[in-house]
Amino acid sequence: MSSARRLPAALSAALILAVGMGFGRFAFTGLYPLMVRDGLLSVTGGSLAASANYAGYLLGALLLARSHERHAARICILALAGTVAALAAMAIPAPVWFAICVRLLAGIFSAMTLVGAAQWLLQTMGESHGAPLMFSGVGLGILLSAELIAAGNAFGLGSASIWCALALAGLVLALLAGPALRQAPTPQQAQSAAAAPHDAPIPAGAILLIYGLAGFGYIITATYLPLLMRSGLAAVDPLQVWAVFGLGAVPSCFLWHRLHLRLGSRMALALNLLVQAIGVMLPALGQSALLYLGSAVLVGGSFMGTVTIAMPAARAVAGQVRFNMLAAMTALYGIGQIVGPLAASALRGLTGSFVPALGTAAGALLVGALCCLPLRRNASLAGDTSGRR
Repeated sequence: MSSARRLPAALSAALILAVGMGFGRFAFTGLYPLMVRDGLLSVTGGSLAASANYAGYLLGALLLARSHERHAARICILALAGTVAALAAMAIPAPVWFAICVRLLAGIFSAMTLVGAAQWLLQTMGESHGAPLMFSGVGLGILLSAELIAAGNAFGLGSASIWCALALAGLVLALLAGPALRQAPTPQQAQSAAAAPHDAPIPAGAILLIYGLAGFGYIITATYLPLLMRSGLAAVDPLQVWAVFGLGAVPSCFLWHRLHLRLGSRMALALNLLVQAIGVMLPALGQSALLYLGSAVLVGGSFMGTVTIAMPAARAVAGQVRFNMLAAMTALYGIGQIVGPLAASALRGLTGSFVPALGTAAGALLVGALCCLPLRRNASLAGDTSGRR
């Protein structure tokens, strides 16, 4: 295929994340209740499968800890193929351990798509301006997969048939994205990849801490929102609210990118985490369709904004560490996502309610926001003090 027929690099990266993250990682959230309905999974088995996916996400990030950007395109191709295969494998009637193993592999492939696509676009191709389009692919994938699930459910398809439809749709998107991965960066792109961003960088340790807290903070809503709605509001289709979650993520990447450019990394990241914290807490205020919808909009409209701000900010300090900064961030995000559901389950077992878990998640996001603000303030105070001297 000639270069004229290839999709732009940022759009291809968006499709890679739509498949690897939107389909491979988050489609299970929408299908989980349907698989329980069909008797293919118990609630406990589904929780184990979800935890296995988070563990796989962590494992995938750790496997890429020493990966170099020159391998990024190959990582993306392998991850796309693996994700499509994992989607199809979920349609196979099998014991619960099989679903757990498949979700583990899907988590590995999801981490590979995120790290690989980010490395390829931001570092190899040097297109940092394409970050919002790339990360909007996650929301696009959530939206498309949620609508496919809702349509299949409306037409009376079982969850196994819907998994097959998702695998087919994922294959189409992967084939559209693949050709661009074979193109080499121009000299201008290579120079841009090595260039430093305009705003002052956040220290590597602070980025890692904040990103880990963000992973813990959002995952309870991202995992349990459809179940919370199904138990609290039978008249509202949880899949459509989950689609709103994905729909909010698509334009949010562009919004948070603009705020990042205007406010700087620290202030934009603090504001982003504050918005997420508010969204996480809304379902705790009552069983209202408006509250659930507001939570989907605020969390869906901010969680990928965290990535849109933090990944380019991490690129600024990547040369200061001896490991793959993007993979390390993904690993800590994965740890947060593993601990989050475990904490939610434990707190629900103790209290019989998801409210304490939601409060804990919101608290983690607020701590992350506070970790941004003092750094900026202290830097300003230090500058003022040195000026007076």
